[in-house]
Amino acid sequence: MSTKIARLLGLGLRAGNVGIGVAGVRAGLQRGTVSCVVLAADASPRTIDKVARLAAGKKVPVLRGPIAVELGAGLGKPPVQAVAVSDPALARGLIADS
Repeated sequence: MSTKIARLLGLGLRAGNVGIGVAGVRAGLQRGTVSCVVLAADASPRTIDKVARLAAGKKVPVLRGPIAVELGAGLGKPPVQAVAVSDPALARGLIADS
């Protein structure tokens, strides 16, 4: 499942439907453009607190993905703790697979 999540997020990134990093995720949540959030399995407690609380307040689902290194590798980036998905269809696919 974790590899599939990273692969789907990689496709979403190439399509321009994915935001990477805690700051980008929080900004998207505040703008109301995020359909779901994926947090790395080993995300820090501070990241979880900052992102998950805001997502819950906006009623945006939060999924746990692979560890940060694997999540980043699937996106062609260094380790990533948080990813925002703006495309509703991609978000539904991720939620269905979790």
